[in-house]
Amino acid sequence: MKQRILYGLILLLGVAMMSCSKDDMHNTIEQEPSYAKGELFVKFSPEVADMIAQAGTTRSGVITRSGVPTVDQVMEIIGAYDLERVFPVDEMREDVTRKSGLHQWYVVRFDGDMDADQVAQQFKSLGEVQKIDFNRTIKRAYTGKATPLSEDKLSRASARVTRATTNDPLLAMQWHLINNGDMFTSGEVVKSVKDADVQVEKAWEKTMGDESVIVAVLDEGIFVEHPDLKDNIWVNENEVYRSLDDNDGNGFKGDYYGYNFAKDSGIITWNDVYDSGHGSHVAGVIAAKNNNGLGIGSIAGGNADTPGVKVMVCQIFSGNVGASSIAVARAIKYAADNGAVVLQCSWGYVSGRANEYDWGAAGFASQEEWERGAPLEKDALDYFTHNAGSPSGVIEGGIAVFAGGNESAPMAGYPGASDDYISVAATAADFTPAVYSNYGPGTSVSAPGGDQDYYFDYVDDDHNYGEVGCVLSTLPYHVSKSGYGYMEGTSMACPHVSGVVALGISYATKLRRHFKAEELQDLLISTATPIDAYMTGIKTYCRYVADMGPQQPMQFNMAPFKGQMGSGQVNAAALLDAIAGAGTQMSFPNLYVATNSQVAVAPALYFKGGEELTYEVTIADSTVASCQKQDGKFVFKGLKNGSTKASVKASNGETHNFTITVREGATDNGWL
Repeated sequence: MKQRILYGLILLLGVAMMSCSKDDMHNTIEQEPSYAKGELFVKFSPEVADMIAQAGTTRSGVITRSGVPTVDQVMEIIGAYDLERVFPVDEMREDVTRKSGLHQWYVVRFDGDMDADQVAQQFKSLGEVQKIDFNRTIKRAYTGKATPLSEDKLSRASARVTRATTNDPLLAMQWHLINNGDMFTSGEVVKSVKDADVQVEKAWEKTMGDESVIVAVLDEGIFVEHPDLKDNIWVNENEVYRSLDDNDGNGFKGDYYGYNFAKDSGIITWNDVYDSGHGSHVAGVIAAKNNNGLGIGSIAGGNADTPGVKVMVCQIFSGNVGASSIAVARAIKYAADNGAVVLQCSWGYVSGRANEYDWGAAGFASQEEWERGAPLEKDALDYFTHNAGSPSGVIEGGIAVFAGGNESAPMAGYPGASDDYISVAATAADFTPAVYSNYGPGTSVSAPGGDQDYYFDYVDDDHNYGEVGCVLSTLPYHVSKSGYGYMEGTSMACPHVSGVVALGISYATKLRRHFKAEELQDLLISTATPIDAYMTGIKTYCRYVADMGPQQPMQFNMAPFKGQMGSGQVNAAALLDAIAGAGTQMSFPNLYVATNSQVAVAPALYFKGGEELTYEVTIADSTVASCQKQDGKFVFKGLKNGSTKASVKASNGETHNFTITVREGATDNGWL
């Protein structure tokens, strides 16, 4: 029997993602909890956190003692040798960090011979400690690769572009984007249904993405030089490529394309022999460039004339180097602090209802259990969902999208199963549930994830069984010489939803509509295509065994999936239609300016069709603030403490009124 291959994180309770591969590595899963030796996360009370910060001499706050007698006494007992802030100081975001309480989290490092559970008990006895968490080691669950698309097949596809939607030669093979219902038909057997996709074709009539929208991909490194990806990789303009310094003061050195949290480095990697290409594959689904006559199409990658959404690289795996809970938490906060509004997470704990014989210890069984068991992770995710975006921008807060899990379990895995995030189940090209997909409680929506075992009777030109039923996307050249190949899993369904969310935000940007993150999330779920009608009868599939091909035909009853695949299959066209009539019209924001400081604002961001208009500003009291035009922006300077009315008038006659308030210690969100 084929052992289902995983791609993912092995944490305290096990974490999993899936991809198409010929390797059979299921048994590499560790069954015992695994923590980084000699480390513990401690969330101190605000007062103690402030005292520790005052004792620190570095930006990260690494110190040998806290200055708090009771805390230092425990540190002496356990042989602790230093404390360090979990989240480095970002000069521009420190006020938000403190308001959220993330500055209270510290890593306590102690003698590695000490048992972490015993150390935790010592700290729990202190009134100065609010929460305790373990620095779980995060390891790969397999060493397999994706199934590459041959160079010959790419060449033949490039010679005959068959779709009129875009001129991307491989789009005809991407049933998950545009499904005409004619790909998987053999005699009387039909395994494809028209429109069993994410409905991007109609959505593209409204937008193909917007470069102001940033999706943070927490995964392996991304092949940032891939010709189908390079134009849509996020760049930190305030940083220097391959710099060893923190040029922009955000706490991370050389973070030009994002950050390698696995190796604590600004150098993004993707071509190690142990890299599977998963991060690049995910990125391609979301933001490969469309209509460039090259490779694949994507959901929100723009086109040859208009840039698409940007992908921020938040690398949590690097070669054979695993990550840790601290790397994941830092990546989540980094994403929010540096402009990402969508968090793409093709990972999650094994479902709490997974078969323990196949998967080892089950994961969290309830939201309460997850919040209690992973408090640092929960705090970091809360920070993202509450503080990404902007109250005066298109979206206020961030949307986190998770893979639902691949254990065929009747409950999604956490964190995605939480009420606050989106958890994605996987479907095949006929709306039926993928044979591996989790479903049931915690599942928000479904999306195409591929189903190799279901398409066992379809052999492609490269003599690969079933891969055509998987998701086709971008890969590094060391994984696929053509730069493209197949993967499957809820980890592939996940970026389809992240891409649709990003496309929705892009359209809201075009319309200048403002949404709270939870409003947009609700729209995504409510506009999904109902698929319960397809949850009937028996589904036949064949487990695939490496080097042997399909074996042992198997069946499962689809009735238990009815009403359990979330609200339906994500629908980009329906979401964009709903966005047009929801949210609130954006207006020029009220401004908070520190005395003798400046704030720059681009007026075009707040007027529909704003790039084509010109603007004039009027300030009622010019002794409080002044304004100058500079590179398409208005630069407001605070002259003295006070408040004044102001207005900005566009060349189409539309006028927005706002208030300028000047005080010492002001930020663009108010006062410190």
